[in-house]
Amino acid sequence: MKDIRPNKRTAALGSAGVLVTATLIAGAVAAPTAGAAGGRPGQDREARGAAIAAERAAKAGIDWQACSADWGLEKPIQCGWVTVPLDYARPNGKKIKLAVDRIGNTGTAKERQGALVYNPGGPGSSGLRFPRRVTTKAPVWANVAKAYDFVGFDPRGVGHSAPISCIDPQAFVKAPKADPVPGSEADKLAQIKLAREYADGCYERSGEMLPYMTTPNTVRDLDVIRAALGEKKLNYLGVSYGTYIGAVYGTLFPGHVRRMVVDSVVNPSREKIWYGANLDQDVAFEGRWKDWEDWVAKNDATFHLGATRAAVQTKWLQLRATAKKNPIGGLVGPAELISFFQSAPYYDSSWVPVATVFSKYFAGDTQALVDAAAPDMTDTAGNITAENGNAVYTSVECTDAKWPTSWRKWNDDNTRLNKDYPFMTWANAWMNLPCAYWPVKQQSPVNVTTHKGLPPVMIVQSTNDAATPYDGAVQLHQRFKGSRLITEKGAGSHGVTGLVNACINPRVDSYLLTGKLDRTDVTCTPHATPTP
Repeated sequence: MKDIRPNKRTAALGSAGVLVTATLIAGAVAAPTAGAAGGRPGQDREARGAAIAAERAAKAGIDWQACSADWGLEKPIQCGWVTVPLDYARPNGKKIKLAVDRIGNTGTAKERQGALVYNPGGPGSSGLRFPRRVTTKAPVWANVAKAYDFVGFDPRGVGHSAPISCIDPQAFVKAPKADPVPGSEADKLAQIKLAREYADGCYERSGEMLPYMTTPNTVRDLDVIRAALGEKKLNYLGVSYGTYIGAVYGTLFPGHVRRMVVDSVVNPSREKIWYGANLDQDVAFEGRWKDWEDWVAKNDATFHLGATRAAVQTKWLQLRATAKKNPIGGLVGPAELISFFQSAPYYDSSWVPVATVFSKYFAGDTQALVDAAAPDMTDTAGNITAENGNAVYTSVECTDAKWPTSWRKWNDDNTRLNKDYPFMTWANAWMNLPCAYWPVKQQSPVNVTTHKGLPPVMIVQSTNDAATPYDGAVQLHQRFKGSRLITEKGAGSHGVTGLVNACINPRVDSYLLTGKLDRTDVTCTPHATPTP
């Protein structure tokens, strides 16, 4: 699954016939040695290419200009381009341009500590809206903004950075799609056919890019951006899949890290990238779905959907069955319902909006559900963005790591999981199934570990996160020596650092402003539960 925010767009998987948002994750090619990461003898071709590209970018800098009006970035945010090799093994070969933006620190010149570069996840999400945390005066980031320029970028293949595509965007979002839970072998065969067609479509539409759509290449791009910014070392904030970018960056370029915050962590184990990680999500999503249903039941006086979790679940199954028999408004079937409702287990900020639409439906207002869950075929720009995001998600995950090619394994694993964790299992399976038929060579993940020069890293994670289960943070904490883990116990919203929590926010500020971490790991109470 792939991140569905911060842009609140819904990604429809046209390939697998499932309208479903995804969650995050990606993989990597073989890591150079620690020496290679620092540019010393013994490095591999990609490491040498990255060093050459970074040296060129440092000399070229970035020609900052006013942003194009259609980028939706208000002044004084500035935009620019950084040139990188498509293939780092051939730094003198084909180049692509990456879109970057920035806003200067809000404090004095003396307070300035350089640039803070951000990635929101995906794979496939744009980071260009990060500087808007300053223009919109987001209070959680006010202190950090005094010291840092906020820098965002579109990763390779995303948005304005040599965007890729796998299917016509209007066909991609078209609804209703098939119910992701198969009722027969014929249903499964139909989904397999769609997955094969999607993989073929990626190659037909974006074949030149596909072999190079990997996390390590995005990490190398990030180091080139660092150099282009004139920064000797990187200050980095990564959320969701952005944490895996951080983990691989810290492994390949340990001496280039100044400060790094990773929030809601992808499990970096090579055994989890990426097939295992997606199976783990299915279990975690079921748990967080139940948390949300408990909250809806607790607020039955507002939503009138039942005073127990079981009663709310009965309403969900009733809605699902109705939509399967006759798609609501002719557009919203079970696939579209899952795509909309999964935002609740993703983000606490979606708890009230999703419950409100759910409640309205049973009060007789079906249009609210259609408006919320059906695609908008007139929003061609939004549909292009959604299709592009899904294409990048699929391409990075599929190219990064080797996936099972046996349908029997996919079928056995997902049939087993679906018995106890039915909310997301099959939808997630179809979203990722193109990886079983991927048309370019699949790489081997980096062994994420500590090399000489890596400073202490801050890791932030909630225990009930559905998209990136808690064990991912524990794994990275064990692999990065000297790191500190801040645990938000009992919470589950995906992306912790942007929420208001008096135990967490000052610690993030202190680390980014002074480099100081607590002497031991910290457990915090959860942020406030949403109020209807």
